[in-house]
Amino acid sequence: MEIHLKIIGTLLILLSSIHAIFSRYFNWKNDLKQLSLINRQMMRVHTFFIALILFLMGLLCLTSANDLLNTRLGHRVLVGMLVFWLIRLVIQFFGYSTEHWKGKRFESWVHVLFSIFWLYMSAVFFIAIYSAAPQ
Repeated sequence: MEIHLKIIGTLLILLSSIHAIFSRYFNWKNDLKQLSLINRQMMRVHTFFIALILFLMGLLCLTSANDLLNTRLGHRVLVGMLVFWLIRLVIQFFGYSTEHWKGKRFESWVHVLFSIFWLYMSAVFFIAIYSAAPQ
């Protein structure tokens, strides 16, 4: 199970770094011009903090997998991560319109890939919580 937490940690750190290109990829320079200054800034600030929390979650999984698996505090953290990623999995299907990905090869591939990733993380956290009793 420890190896799965380290894999998740690596993938979360990678995902956090991908957020650096969001502004350019999603053409925020033009699209966000229509928004008020506060809304433009909130998009950028919230994207930064999402990237930061992904990085920190990844770092925690990568560097503290043993503690997550074998301590009461670690199990509580895993419960929080399980809830977080289960909700993210649900949002993948009910928070976004299918217009974003249906009939589009790349977008469909990304939708499926991330759905599998959210499911994988949820499954790993669930199994980690219930497979070993913390000390």
